[in-house]
Amino acid sequence: QVQLVESGGGLVQAGGSLRLSCAASGSIFSIGTMRWFRQAPGKQRELVAGITSAGSTNYADSVKGRFTISRDNAKNTLYLQMNSLKPEDTAVYYCNADVWSAITGTYRNHWGQGTQVTASS
Repeated sequence: QVQLVESGGGLVQAGGSLRLSCAASGSIFSIGTMRWFRQAPGKQRELVAGITSAGSTNYADSVKGRFTISRDNAKNTLYLQMNSLKPEDTAVYYCNADVWSAITGTYRNHWGQGTQVTASS
């Protein structure tokens, strides 16, 4: 059983910053790629940023230069530093990770429960 628990969301004025965390726990042998997604009301869930186990990153064009994804492999924790927040960044942010399953011998994809981020204008 694997759990992903996000924290760090909240309400901030436009131009402000927030740092999201996602802690993975449970039966974990190794974690592959980790990602942040977000979903705004009435919109589809979209990929915000991803990071491989080796540290390679990718970002959605809308957040490049403002958001930074990072991870601490020793703590099985994923982070998202969000600067210069805009009202259009308002959404529920979800953590997503590929976790190695000793049962299936493959990576299995897991989701967190989400954390609300609101940037007010």
